[in-house]
Amino acid sequence: MQAGKTAIVTGSTSGIGLGIATALAGAGTNIMLNGFGAADEIDKIVSDLKRQHNVGVMYSSANIADADEIEDMIEQTRAEFGGVDILVNNAGIQYVAPIEEFPVEKWNTIIAINLSGAFHTCRLDMKKKRWGRIINVASAHALVASPLKSAYVSAKHGLAGLTKTAALELAEHGVTANAICPGYVLTPLVKKQIPEQAKARGISEEAVMKDVLLAAQPTKEFVEVSQIAALAAFLCSDEAAQITGALLPIDGGWTAH
Repeated sequence: MQAGKTAIVTGSTSGIGLGIATALAGAGTNIMLNGFGAADEIDKIVSDLKRQHNVGVMYSSANIADADEIEDMIEQTRAEFGGVDILVNNAGIQYVAPIEEFPVEKWNTIIAINLSGAFHTCRLDMKKKRWGRIINVASAHALVASPLKSAYVSAKHGLAGLTKTAALELAEHGVTANAICPGYVLTPLVKKQIPEQAKARGISEEAVMKDVLLAAQPTKEFVEVSQIAALAAFLCSDEAAQITGALLPIDGGWTAH
């Protein structure tokens, strides 16, 4: 049962994060949204979720690269809702370039947001309630690599290790930790990659879609946000209590190769 529980979902003002937040709100979960965007658009997301699902919804602009801002977001959530039951680490950024040309500042920022941010959120103590769910939105790149993505692949592989470690430490405390590993989804992050990949590879954007992105997925179809959100909602259910430490691909068969 998720009704009355509270979730923090990072990177949830669009894309996969918003899809997961919406699915959890639909199950009766209070939501702390987090991410960037225009104030009026975020206000609309908050009001829509409240109206449609009759749950508490708040928003934090916390920078997931900043440990102090993460702590403030957690404390704000506790003050408003009484605690945190579900943690979804979804915030992430991407940059593509050959290793020898990869800007050091881009490496540092990607590691800070995609990996270290999840470490800082995972430090909140769920043990006392004897119930909790940690879901790290990783990537197929937590399981396999691709060229030109050294920082992203490194961060997602690290997130896989963090997930397994948290699962072992929390196993006797009623808290599960799992990672969802999506293939390509047409989120704003992926759409932004397409021209970057085209430039880096010297090919057209259409060729990136067909020959780079979907080439890896045997179904030749993008994963839907709703499919990832449904998996996240299931992982928060009582029926998923014995699923922990798992890296769960939802990638059209990509990692079956």
